[in-house]
Amino acid sequence: MGLDELRTLCSEIREEIIETVSRTGGHLGASLGAVELTVAIHKVYDSPRDRIVWDVGHQAYGHKLLTGRRQKFNTLRQYGGLSGFPVRKESEHDAFGVAHAGTSISAGLGMATAFEAKGQRARVICVIGDGGLTCGMAFEALNQAGHLKKDLVVVLNDNEWSISKNVGALSTYLTRLTSAPLYRRLEEDVYELLGKIPKAGTKAREIAHRMKESLKTLVVPGVMFEELGFKYYGPIDGHDLAEVISTLEHLRGQRGPILLHAVTEKGKGYPSAPTSKTRSHGLPPKTDPPMKDEKPRKAYTEIFGEALVELGERDPKVIAITAAMPDGTGTTAFGERFPDRFFDVGIAEQHAVTFAAGLACEGMKPVVAIYSTFLQRAYDQVIHDVALQGLPVTFVLDRGGLVGDDGPTHHGVFDLAYLRVLPNFVIMSPKDENELRHMLYTQLQHRDGPTAMRYPRGSAEGVAIDAELREIPIGEAEVLRSGTDVAIVALGSMVAPSLEAAHLLAEDGISCGVVNARFVKPLDEDLLLDLAGRVDLILTVEEAQRMGGFGSAVAELLQDHGPMECRIEAMAIPDAFVEHAKPNVQRANAGLTAESIAERARSAFRMPRALRSGAVRPA
Repeated sequence: MGLDELRTLCSEIREEIIETVSRTGGHLGASLGAVELTVAIHKVYDSPRDRIVWDVGHQAYGHKLLTGRRQKFNTLRQYGGLSGFPVRKESEHDAFGVAHAGTSISAGLGMATAFEAKGQRARVICVIGDGGLTCGMAFEALNQAGHLKKDLVVVLNDNEWSISKNVGALSTYLTRLTSAPLYRRLEEDVYELLGKIPKAGTKAREIAHRMKESLKTLVVPGVMFEELGFKYYGPIDGHDLAEVISTLEHLRGQRGPILLHAVTEKGKGYPSAPTSKTRSHGLPPKTDPPMKDEKPRKAYTEIFGEALVELGERDPKVIAITAAMPDGTGTTAFGERFPDRFFDVGIAEQHAVTFAAGLACEGMKPVVAIYSTFLQRAYDQVIHDVALQGLPVTFVLDRGGLVGDDGPTHHGVFDLAYLRVLPNFVIMSPKDENELRHMLYTQLQHRDGPTAMRYPRGSAEGVAIDAELREIPIGEAEVLRSGTDVAIVALGSMVAPSLEAAHLLAEDGISCGVVNARFVKPLDEDLLLDLAGRVDLILTVEEAQRMGGFGSAVAELLQDHGPMECRIEAMAIPDAFVEHAKPNVQRANAGLTAESIAERARSAFRMPRALRSGAVRPA
């Protein structure tokens, strides 16, 4: 295609992205900003022979449209449709599965090293945003790539925004680069001068070399990347299609690691983008309007943010920490109210956790607000720097459980299992927003070690809020309904459907009690052992991975106390990665609805007692 046709193609891609994402929801801004980069990369390089590795994948919608998925693009993030991120099993053009930031350069370097080992003539292009470049992993990869000198092109897509405004010294450095004059031509002139100096002119060559190095240090914008072993080009206008294509064509024949710095506008072509970079980052899917009599409910995230501000007013030692997600974690209001006690560390979860550990060492009360799925990135720091030292760091995990359209990379279903195994940890989950507030207060009062509270994405239950905050006794469960046949012991988001299930069972003449467990660690051992001696069936219900989770903890407790006639069964997320769909579809498929809970209890309770006797085991 010629340049004019390519420009028309870029306009059509933007129209398609806006039309589709406005209906399905998705990551709009980054993909709109990367359209020309995407078209130019596919123009110059030969995918899938050449590998294109997208960091995070927020900017890859145009890539999907250009690689055989246009006819299915209307299924984006829909059940059974296209993923919102590059996925290897979806297309041979998706060289690496992504969704968490900072992975592209490491993966790309691995591919480039493999190509060289196999004698394969193929190129690797990594596209990373300026937000992703704040990840420690990205710097580790840059360091290794500069040392190995493999053929690798890193395209830095610099729009000055990730999800929220980028922070830190690197962001300041990149801003300085993009506002400085372009000195690449000056540097090339010095190289040309060196080439013309006769061999005999040793002293002249030495002086010229020192002059070149001094000029380079003073005026060449990418000196940091050059010192890491990369050839730096840019910054260029990432929306000037001709310039991007010609630059990539020039780079295609070069050897070794190269960094191309392209400046783009996030959300380009979307009306609100220039004034609302955060809101244009992603759009929610269109939903049915609420019923006339339906009272709007606040999100759990908002409730947490309000409680955090309230507790910050009371205690000057409370400090909030987020990893590039102030809006997503509800900490923006705290930052506005207490700017000196709020820290956005960028996409650097490992640093966030150890930074909090240092604060806790000196008597402060750090609150690390983070998505459950992203805390996985800092697991070593959670173990070594916090749990091992018994430091009172407060972890607040948003998006605990199934999150819907973002799919398996964003579900917070492993947190209970990976935290429960750690000594010194207290783990809890609220049944509603009122309990969330009390739990946060409880966490900040607990000084004997780290605590973690996880809550789900979306609207809260709409319950009344207590005027006064109170401390919940550590490990104490709450009996919500008494029963003599079955006891459902539910955690967090599964308490409400468990209460509904108990009503359904009552209609069948089955007396069902419901316990709000509240704590995963420590368990309310006295209550659970008492239940095991009084009912025929204990059914645990959690919106988390079954293996190693809350149900496993209850089963271990009962098994440790000898054979019992009570049977135990566990309902949880199965041993599989849950694909993207609406949360209600995902929960239904996992059997985590009131009807499914009632049916499971009904079936197990009606099993002949001979088969149930002494069977303390998770199903």
